[in-house]
Amino acid sequence: MHIKTTKCNRFCLVATVTRQEVFSRPEVQAGFESLFRSFDPQVQFQYFKSFRRVRISFSDALAAAEARLRLHKSDFNGKEMRLYFAQSVHIGSPRLEPPKPDKQFLISPPASPPVGWQQSQDATPVINYDLLCAISKLGPGEKYELHTATPTTPSVVVHVCEDDRADSSGPDDSERDDKPRPPRPKIIQTRRPDYTPGVTQ
Repeated sequence: MHIKTTKCNRFCLVATVTRQEVFSRPEVQAGFESLFRSFDPQVQFQYFKSFRRVRISFSDALAAAEARLRLHKSDFNGKEMRLYFAQSVHIGSPRLEPPKPDKQFLISPPASPPVGWQQSQDATPVINYDLLCAISKLGPGEKYELHTATPTTPSVVVHVCEDDRADSSGPDDSERDDKPRPPRPKIIQTRRPDYTPGVTQ
């Protein structure tokens, strides 16, 4: 839980100025700054036109307090000027804390493996040579039972389909050309439905 704290800066004043000439006309700025330079010759000014504020930084806290006591709610070019001590708002820790470890894996993976990590070796694939040998000996129309049926599981049987197409493994292309090829099946296209102009949406 973050704690919000407010700290008062004794060396800095904030002036609320309603006269826009302070931000645009140099002679009005010079008259405004002369009011505060009488308390501290090293005073510095920062103008914020959008907020109609002027930040006034003093080198001495007593000079800032005296300027605020005498010039607060005073008249400047026909308008009331108010002075306040600047405040800094602090929430939480003054330093940027890293994220919690339980959520850190969502940001990025670790740059290096942890201590003691070793790469696992891939296991040797299991090859059933008896099954491969039995399948290679099968001919068209034959079947081979891979798994015998039990009261709770069905049997697994491989059926070898007959190949009516020409043998593509022959070494000579002339022999394949002499064999008759089966006719290609005719593709029957779907007929378009009749158009009825009287139907409206």
